Amino acid sequence: MSDPSETLGAMSTTAPLPSTAPLRARAEIDLAALRANVRTLRAHAPGAALMAVVKSEAYGHGALPCARAAVAAGAGWLGTATPEEALALRGAAGIPADVRIMCWLWTPGGPWREAIEADLDVSVSGMWALREVTEAARRAGRPARVQLKADTGLGRNGCQPGDDWAELVAEAARAEGEGLVRVTGLWSHFACADEPGHPSIALQLGRFREMVSYAQGEGLSPEVRHIANSPATLTLPEAHFDLVRTGIALYGISPSPEIGTPADFGLRPVMTLSASLALVKHVPGGHGVSYGHRYTTAGETTLGLVPLGYADGIPRHASGTGPVLIGGKWRTVAGRIAMDQFVVDLGGDEPPPGSEAVLFGPGDRGEPTAEDWAQAAGTIAYEIVTRIGTRVPRVYVDSDVDAEIGAEIGAEQAVGREHRSAGNSPSGDR
Repeated sequence: MSDPSETLGAMSTTAPLPSTAPLRARAEIDLAALRANVRTLRAHAPGAALMAVVKSEAYGHGALPCARAAVAAGAGWLGTATPEEALALRGAAGIPADVRIMCWLWTPGGPWREAIEADLDVSVSGMWALREVTEAARRAGRPARVQLKADTGLGRNGCQPGDDWAELVAEAARAEGEGLVRVTGLWSHFACADEPGHPSIALQLGRFREMVSYAQGEGLSPEVRHIANSPATLTLPEAHFDLVRTGIALYGISPSPEIGTPADFGLRPVMTLSASLALVKHVPGGHGVSYGHRYTTAGETTLGLVPLGYADGIPRHASGTGPVLIGGKWRTVAGRIAMDQFVVDLGGDEPPPGSEAVLFGPGDRGEPTAEDWAQAAGTIAYEIVTRIGTRVPRVYVDSDVDAEIGAEIGAEQAVGREHRSAGNSPSGDR
């Protein structure tokens, strides 16, 4: 797009800066890349609808802008963990009323009636939840959209197979007969879909088919059956059924290095995290750096101060290992990452204060990626992007919806403008 985009501090409660003020740090969110990722993921599952999972502020990218972009690219569903997240989306401008929104993480006494009145699809994993949503539907005077979740082997949320499933299905069928619920979906979640060939994949898929068959045999006629997360969407066409739920892949990150890189699947990372060097100074050899002096300069050198720390979501576990691109060269965090800042050893180079330090991005400029930081911190790329904090403004680029965002995102504050043309880790939540 030719118009500059709004610059937003996601969930920020601070006053906006003047539009000309340079940013200390920024998380650039490429909505053109996100839209392209949606189209690519739809091509991977051509016979299924696509749910864009935007829980946890769209994995740190900003829920509303990403939801709008995903819908514009053809996502017919949005998914969140909590009902509060889903209700915020349903009440937001730019999300068409015919887009289905599902939420799945409920606790007793949750906002069932509000969810019903907002026409959300709510997940039910047990009898207590079905009783609560049924009673809320009775009070609301309209049926609830209910999706029954089966625990096919993850051992987390969901109803156990056997007698528990039979009881839940029977009660749901009775409530549907009374006009209190509409069972719109039957679903489950893989435990190890990001580990190719893991024996649990076939076991869960078979169990899901059995539990769906049983429910349908008892009279339920769900609109959608779904079990595919991001890795299953990319690698297991037999798991696509009627709907695929794409989370991390939506943001251009591979679910795991074992199944391939983003480029292997035609995906592009959406977030680029960078900061301006706050200070550049000369120090002698033998100079300790940061808390605990875990790093000591080998000789006379130049140090650069990057104004990001663990309060901003930079993992302290990456102290001494986290990579940063400055002046076209990879640097490594020198010493411990502090709450608000960390240091890099620049050697003989002397970039001026204000020079760009890129922590991660797509990698096509030679910069590290979120996966590089995940490996440095001993975690997963999901966590790296999701944990980026509220002090880091989100800068949305190349978007046809940015002009309206500043006035419509609640606590998010417009803080400037920027434009740029689109140009071995443990398992995570998909």
